[in-house]
Amino acid sequence: MRFICCFCLILFLLPIACPLNAAGKAITIVHSNDLHSHLLGFSPNIDYTPLETGNDTTVGGWARIATVIRRIKQERANPVLVVDAGDFLMGSLFHMLSREESFELRLMKEMGYDVVTLGNHEFDLKPVGLARILLAAHRQGGLPAVVFSNAVFSAESSVDDELEKVFAEGLVTSYMIMEKEGARIGFFGLMGKDAAGVSPFAAPVRFEAPVTTAKRMVKKLREEEKADIVICLSHSGLSDDAKESEDEILAKAVDGIDIIISGHTHTKTDVRKAGDTIIVQSWCYGKQLGVMDITWSNEGVCLENYRRIDIDDSITGDTRITAMIDDFESRINTEILAGKGLAFRKIIAHTGFDLKIIEDECNLGNLIADSIRWYVNEHDSGSGDPAERAGIGVASNGVIRDDIVNGSTGDIAVCDAFRAVPLGVGFDEESSMGYPLVSFYIYPCEVKKALEILTSIYPIKGSDYYLQVSGVRFAYNPNRMIFDRVTEIWLGDEESGYSPIDYSGSNKRLIRVATDIYNAAFLKIVGDFTWNILNIVPKDRNGNFIADLKEARVDADRQTPGIQELKEYMAVLEYLGSFPDRTGDGMPDVPEKYGGKLGRQRIEASWNPFDLLRRGTYVTWIACGVILIVVFILVLIIGFVRRRAGRRFYFK
Repeated sequence: MRFICCFCLILFLLPIACPLNAAGKAITIVHSNDLHSHLLGFSPNIDYTPLETGNDTTVGGWARIATVIRRIKQERANPVLVVDAGDFLMGSLFHMLSREESFELRLMKEMGYDVVTLGNHEFDLKPVGLARILLAAHRQGGLPAVVFSNAVFSAESSVDDELEKVFAEGLVTSYMIMEKEGARIGFFGLMGKDAAGVSPFAAPVRFEAPVTTAKRMVKKLREEEKADIVICLSHSGLSDDAKESEDEILAKAVDGIDIIISGHTHTKTDVRKAGDTIIVQSWCYGKQLGVMDITWSNEGVCLENYRRIDIDDSITGDTRITAMIDDFESRINTEILAGKGLAFRKIIAHTGFDLKIIEDECNLGNLIADSIRWYVNEHDSGSGDPAERAGIGVASNGVIRDDIVNGSTGDIAVCDAFRAVPLGVGFDEESSMGYPLVSFYIYPCEVKKALEILTSIYPIKGSDYYLQVSGVRFAYNPNRMIFDRVTEIWLGDEESGYSPIDYSGSNKRLIRVATDIYNAAFLKIVGDFTWNILNIVPKDRNGNFIADLKEARVDADRQTPGIQELKEYMAVLEYLGSFPDRTGDGMPDVPEKYGGKLGRQRIEASWNPFDLLRRGTYVTWIACGVILIVVFILVLIIGFVRRRAGRRFYFK
């Protein structure tokens, strides 16, 4: 009788114990990606008023993000996890002290972030720089948990030893387990293939193939750690092109990932699904936060609700985070800018229009390319020989990170101009912040090859390879053979006019080119990618090969030992400050010529055979030869088939 009573009691209690699992336990995930040190709302920073609403049009701002995170936690009774998919660094003046102060990681900890991963820009300051950033945060208030799973350290080089030690000490782990609502949640982090490909200064650190790493991590989390939910923080990215959408490819190739929090591509998108995997990404620069409500049960993870929250002037910023950022701004003024005669909010120029970066010839791209050529010639124009002046300046969309917007006043402050070209680190003894400018000489035929990067590499590899140029104007036919689309090249500028150049291989005239070291580092990559068709050999004034591009850095003071690096961001700041004051208010004004395009890139699309073959290089003629051979073979085959068919008809 007692057994029967106990059995009945168990049957009675089972429906009470199971519904919770059947209905699922609620968990909320708040996610961001590609914050890029944009601690303040923009554009411009000087319009941003975080403690007031309804009086500016800026977007983003970490104080506003902190408010949203706090509200979400207050609104929900269930656990709330806050995560980031990498590239929290590099993009504003605040990152200038990242190795010493690690403002970003310390703020993220204070804002309530639980887990973050590393993106390609966390490696911009080289392995030793990243190690210092992580250690600085650890010493000064802590940092969120950092997961990163596919770093491969060098056994031969000691350059990455300091970072490897930081990983070994647990400041970065390959995975982690967090328990919430009875669920074991496993996190791991990845660097995608494209992101790894644009991380030249991560060397000698390499990155294992994401799919290989993910399969190993899922197996470990599911089988050894008994994770109920597996979340991948992936700095790989999404695309509308299925062949390029790395995180969707990852989800299809690896079973067992419940959620991918994506980053890298700055994609504004709704939820995507690949099989049972939920994939999300929340734009960039803190302009939006993604909020995902899920339930977990024995049947797995179910997405109950998803929304993207715009971070704008409708949100009052968190006062504590605002105060911390104000203090950080003061530190930047004192420790970085004062010695240069600058200040964070100092007005250096005025503009009557927006300067924007787009995938086309654009006013900001022209201005930045002009600033590079101008700055090099101002500080290192040689002995007076015109040939020693920089004739061409080159920038790329991958390095230009933000618009310069006129905002409510038209004033351009140091902080807002800096955000246009904020990236990089030098190769001087101090590893000073900012990409240094380099200059070298190339032949006219190599100028053509460089311009073919825009006509042929950019359409394949994406917007980072879109070139903005100064001192050169060119025309190209997009219908011509790949790597041979440029048809005309002129050197000069809008003020003095342009003159055509002979870009045949026989012309050995040396032309000085100025760019930043990041773009210059891609010369070898482009050469390798195109089977040396677009191989460009940097040379000195005497035509000798420059093996190490660090030796091509422009020296601002040849009388001082070592190389006094010219920085790309200083080129923009000083160029803006060099403009004439047209309005008489004592402030330089951006010239009207930058109000639109300047015709430096001219598309002349044509299918006319003459235009397709005119001045063709060996690439075009080899292609023509191959096409003629294929046509000849087809004619022979067709003739043979017809003769055989004719014989059959005759014998019938």
